[in-house]
Amino acid sequence: MFTIATWNINSVRLREALVSRLLTEETPNILCLQEIKTPIEKFPAEAFAALGYRYLVARGQKGYNGVAILSKLPLEDAGDRDYASLGHARHVAATLENGVTIHNFYVPAGGDIPDREQNVKFGQKLDFLTEMRDAFHADNPSKSIMVGDLNIAPREDDVWSHKQLLKIVSHTPIEVEHLGAAQDAGKWVDITRQDIPSGLLYSWWSYRAKDWDAADKGRRLDHIWATPDIANAGHASRILRPVRGWEQPSDHVPVLASFDL
Repeated sequence: MFTIATWNINSVRLREALVSRLLTEETPNILCLQEIKTPIEKFPAEAFAALGYRYLVARGQKGYNGVAILSKLPLEDAGDRDYASLGHARHVAATLENGVTIHNFYVPAGGDIPDREQNVKFGQKLDFLTEMRDAFHADNPSKSIMVGDLNIAPREDDVWSHKQLLKIVSHTPIEVEHLGAAQDAGKWVDITRQDIPSGLLYSWWSYRAKDWDAADKGRRLDHIWATPDIANAGHASRILRPVRGWEQPSDHVPVLASFDL
């Protein structure tokens, strides 16, 4: 059995202490980070290795994006793909010794205007999701877990107000449709919702709210999916809401699941 966590850290160098705290308190076997915002040579690998996370597969770039898979379990680099040819470090994959492949994604946020004619970033987001769909169609994944900040809250109970967010980027019907097409193409199972099938669930709260906890205007943007052949092994899903209240926090919190594999 192993536990996997995913967390958009919003700068790993700025929040190295928070990562160390999470690794110490929760001890997941694997932690997938997004938005590490650093070239790999400046990634604080030694600090995490000292906590037992000796394996690292990552793609970085200066100041933006970047994805990393930290592990206590031996990992082999399984490559990356430049979705939508953006030249961004937004995907990396690694394989465990048991043959399970882990994909770590950071889907573009998509800017503020949900219209590709008016907003290039929104178009890039849709193109990224379309290429994910096409890639999963072409090479049907098996024995795989996909995690990350997918920057979309697909369900009505994944946002604080379905009605008020229908025209807000991350919950628009066209984004939900594109994400659904990518999910269907790989037959991916949403492990979080397999475990917690109903009720409001959030993994992100904006920095703009004076009191994020009281306002509670959250969205579930961070996901753990698995292919059908191993989805039944997934369990114990949880979202670590209190982490949003840690000092100098990311606006995202970790999402975890365990797999009996």
